[in-house]
Amino acid sequence: MLRSLLLILIFPALVQAQNVSSIGISGMVKDTKKAAVAYANVTLKAQKDSVFVMGTVTNDAGRFTLSNIKSGNYIVEISMIGYTTYKQSYTVGSLSAFLDLGVFELKEDARLLTEVKITGEASADGISGKLDKKTFNLANNLTQSGGSVLQAMQNLPGVTVQDGKVQLRGNDKIAVLIDGKQNAVTGFGSQTGLDNIPASAIERIEIINNPSARFDANGNAGIINIIYKKNKQEGFNGKIGLTSGLGAVWVRKENLPGIRPQYQATPKINPSLSVNYRKNKVNTFLQADWLYTQTLNRNDFAERVYDDGTVIKQQVKRNRTTTFSTVKTGVDWNPDDNNTFTFSAYLNREKILDRGDIPYFNGDLSVRSRLWQFLEDEVKYTATGAALYQHKFAQPGHLLNASFNYTFHREDEKYFFTNIMPTFTGEDAFKLLSDEHVADLSVDYFKPLKHGRIESGVKFRRRTILTDMQFIPGLNSPLDVNAGGWADYKETIPAVYSNYVFENRNFEIEAGLRFEYVKVDYEVNPNHNTYKSDGYYYFRPFPNLRLGYKLGEKNKVSIFYNERVDRPNEVDIRIFPKYDEPEVIKVGNPTLRPQFTKNIELGHKLSWAKGSLYSAAYYKLTNATITRIATTVPGNTLIYNIFQNAGKSQNRGAEVTLQQQLYPWFSFNTSAALYFNKINAFTVENKYPVPTVYSMPEESITSWNAKLNGMFKLPKKAEIQFSMVYLAPDIIPQGKISSRFSVDMGLKKQIQNGKGELFLNGTDLFNTLNPTKEIRGNGFTLTSTDYLETQVFRLGYSYKF
Repeated sequence: MLRSLLLILIFPALVQAQNVSSIGISGMVKDTKKAAVAYANVTLKAQKDSVFVMGTVTNDAGRFTLSNIKSGNYIVEISMIGYTTYKQSYTVGSLSAFLDLGVFELKEDARLLTEVKITGEASADGISGKLDKKTFNLANNLTQSGGSVLQAMQNLPGVTVQDGKVQLRGNDKIAVLIDGKQNAVTGFGSQTGLDNIPASAIERIEIINNPSARFDANGNAGIINIIYKKNKQEGFNGKIGLTSGLGAVWVRKENLPGIRPQYQATPKINPSLSVNYRKNKVNTFLQADWLYTQTLNRNDFAERVYDDGTVIKQQVKRNRTTTFSTVKTGVDWNPDDNNTFTFSAYLNREKILDRGDIPYFNGDLSVRSRLWQFLEDEVKYTATGAALYQHKFAQPGHLLNASFNYTFHREDEKYFFTNIMPTFTGEDAFKLLSDEHVADLSVDYFKPLKHGRIESGVKFRRRTILTDMQFIPGLNSPLDVNAGGWADYKETIPAVYSNYVFENRNFEIEAGLRFEYVKVDYEVNPNHNTYKSDGYYYFRPFPNLRLGYKLGEKNKVSIFYNERVDRPNEVDIRIFPKYDEPEVIKVGNPTLRPQFTKNIELGHKLSWAKGSLYSAAYYKLTNATITRIATTVPGNTLIYNIFQNAGKSQNRGAEVTLQQQLYPWFSFNTSAALYFNKINAFTVENKYPVPTVYSMPEESITSWNAKLNGMFKLPKKAEIQFSMVYLAPDIIPQGKISSRFSVDMGLKKQIQNGKGELFLNGTDLFNTLNPTKEIRGNGFTLTSTDYLETQVFRLGYSYKF
């Protein structure tokens, strides 16, 4: 443990984070007869030296507003001819964007000097005053420019990427939002599509480790919110860009004998367009991206050793071609200063074509027992329409939001498998068609207070997924002829929440409660030979609480508590067997139930002139842990992967992030995380294809990761960035994954008077990302190393107009 802690301090990690803090304050000025005082002078001065900061006058209703105020200590001074000047001290905090200072009463021939102090701090390093939200501007992530959102997140503090999934603090149970809403592109409760969203379309990424009651309760590891670019400058403006790249420059490991070549020199092409037109009361916007990539998506060499002495060596090689087209457009209409209507549409088409080879040999590669070749042709369509109404009350920050979102998502997938055996050749085929409909209606209310705010709202969701699977078995297929059929998923979720925020000179309080009722019905083909229609429901509260204490203007400590849930993804309960590999069958489990997690965290933030230090320690306890279990059937080498509820698990750890500007031309971020994962001993029964009992003893591991990111500012508006990531060994379901290490580098230069920009970068420069896994099942051990494509070089250009 001591060695790991020392390594954390010596070799941490990085990423550039940004979060600009600006506050608005408002109030009312009246006389002793409660009449509004119009055109009174309102002045804001610094408390320490009475230097003028800004000023305004009250309107006809006696109301005033001051905007873009940095956190700190101030004096509010109100004066009017015939009245005594009124002075009051305030310190603007950092938790609320708007504060209502209440009513100021001006008196004739009297003086009133009161003093109330509230302290706070501005945050410029991307870690918000709440200590639970970090904001990262992708424009500063040079090493991953031109890549996908998933690739861009690899270097963020507290984030790891494993098997195409993002993990926060070693946990992949994350709710992924787009512009604050769940979207079928990223999945309702899953992470699909992240590797295909171009980073060029994204303005920033927010990571929320401890969400408040305002957010859906799903996702115990936290929330990742992906914010698309949207410009609101007056007139016509926009940005065009083009990125090209090349991956798999050389072969990392030669194929096993007799299969088709790996992808090499894989192209990456990403043109993008962003335009905006704003005039008077109307603002229109359009963001369009087209992404074409070829990728050696998987190149896994494995050895399976069974208890009876059988040894199987195999390779899973997958060449992938992806085309991803996205259009996001809409209009904002402001009929007056108090009302805004926004109508937007999000259209997406994702085309994936996989060609793969999987040979199986004996232990010394002298005999090939089979060759499995596959073609997967998958098209996904997503269409989302949204309508938002916002009413601004006279008091700034006093808002009523109402929104309706409808999403249609279609999966149209075809699979073709050729099984070449020594004595015969068989062919299996699948056709899957799945239509998803999601309707969300929500109303949110925000009311600023003198020392904070209140938030409350309601939300209703209706979601249905209609799935049809057609299975055409070939000669001697290992799957049963009844593997196809239909299944209907229906989900209804009404929810209500309330949240209260308070802040004074020394203390901060944020307390919220969310009630959710969830009802899930899963109706399946009555002819299915294993599973029947099933479902579940629950009604329960999800509280959140944060207590903060300010040790100084730039020194704060907070403690968090919240409860979260992870509902099973629809794809994890699908009853249809599917090939993960020829001898590894994935089957859903409709008896899967939600897992519930209780979280507690202690966080600390210390800031200084040119840097900050953030640290946190946390503990999570989960009941009915969802995990995938692999089992075999006696007399058969096929492995069946099925999700199960495995009982209790724990996750605890600590993380630290340091950012510092050492010189005007050099700054860095470094971060490290240490965590302990444990799954208690459990016994489950996999029902497919026949009931099989599996018992696993307690499993635990202590793991850590470290990241370092440095930025050099060069003459003539050029910048160089390097990133280093180290991931220590970690546990995976029924096994472990080895350590991983990579180095990325990027260069950016502004041209054409700052309107144009060129960049060049490379990921995994030394080709060191080749994870090794070891999985233990009932009667077998599997060891594998994946030599997939991780090294990519990109060149890009963009121009603002």
